[in-house]
Amino acid sequence: MSCKLAFRNVRRSIRDYAVYFLTLTFGVCLFYVFSALDGQSVMQFLARNNNPNVEAIFVLVGVFSAFVAVVLAGLILYANQFLMKRRKRELGTYALLGMPTGRVARLLVMETLFIGLAALLSGIALGILGSWALDKLTVAMFLATPGDIFTFSISWAAAGKTALYFGVIFLLVMAFTGVSVSRARLIDLIRSGRTNEEVAQRPLALSVALFLLGCASLGTAYAILLSRGLLRIDLLWFIMLGLGTLGTFLIFRSLSGFLLRMTKGHAGYYKGLNMFVLRQWSGKVHTNCASNTVISILLLLAIGVTACSVGLNDTITATVGGQTPYDLTVLNFGREGNYEEADVGSLFRNIGVEPETCFASMESVTVYYNEEAITGFPEAGFYAAIGLSRYNELMEARKLPLLTEDALPQRTPDAIVNGPAADGIVVVPDAMLSQLRPRRQMVNINYAGNVSQVDDLVRMSLDEAEDFPAGLDIMMNYKLDNYYDLMGAKILVLYMGLYLGLVFLLTAAAVLALQQLSQAADNAQRYELLSKLGAPEAMRRGALIRQVALAFLLPLLLGVVHAFVGMKAANQVINVMGHVDSVHSSLLTALFLLVIYGGYFLATCFGAWRAVRGIGDRR
Repeated sequence: MSCKLAFRNVRRSIRDYAVYFLTLTFGVCLFYVFSALDGQSVMQFLARNNNPNVEAIFVLVGVFSAFVAVVLAGLILYANQFLMKRRKRELGTYALLGMPTGRVARLLVMETLFIGLAALLSGIALGILGSWALDKLTVAMFLATPGDIFTFSISWAAAGKTALYFGVIFLLVMAFTGVSVSRARLIDLIRSGRTNEEVAQRPLALSVALFLLGCASLGTAYAILLSRGLLRIDLLWFIMLGLGTLGTFLIFRSLSGFLLRMTKGHAGYYKGLNMFVLRQWSGKVHTNCASNTVISILLLLAIGVTACSVGLNDTITATVGGQTPYDLTVLNFGREGNYEEADVGSLFRNIGVEPETCFASMESVTVYYNEEAITGFPEAGFYAAIGLSRYNELMEARKLPLLTEDALPQRTPDAIVNGPAADGIVVVPDAMLSQLRPRRQMVNINYAGNVSQVDDLVRMSLDEAEDFPAGLDIMMNYKLDNYYDLMGAKILVLYMGLYLGLVFLLTAAAVLALQQLSQAADNAQRYELLSKLGAPEAMRRGALIRQVALAFLLPLLLGVVHAFVGMKAANQVINVMGHVDSVHSSLLTALFLLVIYGGYFLATCFGAWRAVRGIGDRR
């Protein structure tokens, strides 16, 4: 009987459970997606190629998963408290009709179990779809390789891990629910939601002073961060964090009195239901200023981590292209350290690789010893030199900017061979080459056709050759080797950033949504009174939307300001590696905000309107 009643209650209250169910499903989905990285085709490919970042990714995912599980457990408990508050009068009615308290608790535990099982199954199903989408996104980043070498597979181990973690969380929630209901008094259940927060009127001067003090604290924290950098962690770094948190709290603390008192003198304050909206918003000042501080910090972390990870990811991508402009560079060190030019085309032909069909281009470059007395560049940092004409030929073939003789000698602006060795080459006037000794032959090769297949053919032919290359000291620098090494770092940064960023964003949005739905349930009688006083439905709905928008926008605005300053400090670190594409990272972060934060905002507006209209009242 209890099982049947619990199932009927869940089906009848599906709209009340919507935000709770959405939060559970998103949490399960995220947890599965990042626990299932071992099933990602790109991860499997990197593991087969012994990429050192694969193990680091799995270790960090395990650590972050434990942290995320704790965060989601707290979020689910918070969401469950909202449902408890929403259901207390109904549960009190059951008790008033003679149902034993233990049976009431058992009924609610069964409802939680049904919701948990449904969220777990739907979350894992959505997670499999999300894992497939993430896999395709990651494969798309491997532009240098064909997609047919990647195969996606479902990670049943991740599904079991997700079921285990969330099973423990649901058991904790059910135990908490059962204990809280069994200990509740009947009078508390019946009278729930009727108590209001006492709000003391503060002088306008005090609110302004608190606002200015909050701005000063934030300004000081920002100045410390931007002047000292993000990575210098000492006592002053923790003082900076404390000042930032204090400033955020003081601004929200002052806004309730400051904004209300300032708008009273404006004609718009008395227009429509603006006065009612501002009164309702300021009526939860003690709760709002604390929760808004936490939400702003969560949004700072969500925006900052996501944007910085995307920006660093773009920087690594640019580094890959800058350090490896060719598919293969053959480094000919000569014979016993002496310069000797080789016919590399014939050497490849002798081991079964036809340059005419396998290579789209093959060009030989001779570099010279760099002598500081002649070039002016220290030999310790710049081991070789190249003539201006040959350098410009290479750049012209790649459609890159050329150099003029009046700017020489100078370091090569763009790599002329694969690998970091290109950073140590100096461009000198052609006339200066006669004073320098030839040092090394370097042959740059671009493959024709399927890059991966040609690369495999070259490697296999070299492995099978017994005396290649005829006694010469030759080394191969493959683009794909450099590409995969950097791609591992790229995936590590992107995955960890997206994982934490999405969890922080989900937590902030869910807390705000549940908070506003709870307040809407408390304000149902006030909106009913507005209806009796003649306020039309459109006006009441608009007032509710403005109230929810005010609650969502204020923490977001301050969180964006925090993130903007934090990203400037983070970009100073990232710029050491290369240029940061702030536009791309900002657009992608804005997309996440729009989908998740905006989605929760819309769901909250619908749920809150249903609550204040009284449709959700238990009959």
